[in-house]
Amino acid sequence: MKINSKKHLLENLFLVFAVALLTFSCSRATNENLSSWTENAPAKKALVEYVESVTKKDSADFIPLENRIAVFDLDGTLILETDPTYFDWALFEHRVLDDPRYNASEEEREIARNSREKGIMPNLSSKRESMVSKVYTGLSLKEFEEFITDFMEQDQPGFIGMKRGESFYKPMVEVVNYLSENGFTVYICSGTDRLTVRPLVAKNLPVLRPYQVIGSDSTIISSNQGEIDGLSYTFTKGDELILGGKNLVKNLQMNKVAVIAQEVGVQPVLAFGNAMSDASMVNYTINNNPYKALGFMLCCDDTEREYGNPKKAAQMKSDCEKFGWIPISMKDDWKTIYGEGVKRR
Repeated sequence: MKINSKKHLLENLFLVFAVALLTFSCSRATNENLSSWTENAPAKKALVEYVESVTKKDSADFIPLENRIAVFDLDGTLILETDPTYFDWALFEHRVLDDPRYNASEEEREIARNSREKGIMPNLSSKRESMVSKVYTGLSLKEFEEFITDFMEQDQPGFIGMKRGESFYKPMVEVVNYLSENGFTVYICSGTDRLTVRPLVAKNLPVLRPYQVIGSDSTIISSNQGEIDGLSYTFTKGDELILGGKNLVKNLQMNKVAVIAQEVGVQPVLAFGNAMSDASMVNYTINNNPYKALGFMLCCDDTEREYGNPKKAAQMKSDCEKFGWIPISMKDDWKTIYGEGVKRR
C-alpha cells in the first residue's frame, strides 16, 4: 500500500507539473504569436481577453469548438490592396497586357492600359466582373493556379524587398494562427475569386485548407462539355476541369452573409474586415448571436510604412463607433506590417 501510495503521489505530482508547464507554454505562445502587435494595442487586448474568455470551459462565455467560427476579408484586411491596386485586378492587367497566350480584345487592352498607366480602374459592376472572368476562359484549374503562382513571384510595385505573393500583413497572419491554435475554424471570405485566393493562402497561411477559402465564383466546366448544360452532361474519363468564363457571384456586402450561411452553416463569432463592403459580414457576426461575438475593422492610417489614406481611416474609425466594431490602427497597433527588410518606396 505504501509503495502504491508513493507511486500515485509521484504520478499526481507529474500531472500537476505537466499541466502547469502546458499552461505556461500556452501563455508564452500567445505572446509570441502576436509579437508583431504593440504591447498596449487596444484591439490586441480585446482579442486576447475574448479568446481567453470563450475557450475556458468554466467560463460563462465558453463557446464549443464547433461554434468557434472566425471570418476574414482578404484585400485590405489580410493582404495589401492600396498600391497599386487589388491583386486580382493586377492579375487581370497581367493577363491582358503581358500574357502572349491570350488574344485580348481592343476594349480589354484599353481598359487594362488605362488602369496600369493612368490609375483609372472601372467602377465595380457586373460588366467589369464578367470581363475579369472571361479573360481566363478555357484555362484548366492547374494552368490557372500556375498563372497565379508565377505572378506571385513578381516584385511588388511600391515596395522594396517584397514579392506580390508575400504582401500579407504579418500581424494579421499572427491573428489567424493564434485563433487556429485556440480551436477556431477560420474562413477567408473575400470579394476576390476563390481560385485566385487559394494559392495566396496556401503560401502564407498553410494552417488553412482550400475549403476554408470562400470568394467570388465563376463557372467551372468540363473540357469536352462545350455549350451543353451541366444537367445534361456527364463527366467521364479523359475530361478535365476548365474555367467557363462566366461570373456567378461577386462576394461582397450581403452576398458575404449569404455565402457564409450556405457554405459554413454556422454564424461566426469573430469577423475581420476593412471596408463597408465587409459591413454586412461583420454586422451579421455581432448581432443576434447566441454567443459572445466581436467584429474588427482595419483602419488604413499608416502613411510611412504603407500607402494609407487618413481620410478613409478616420471615416472607418467613426463607423466603428457607430456600429460597435473594434478598430485596428495599422499605424499605432502594429510594430511591423510586412516584416523586416520590406520598405515602402
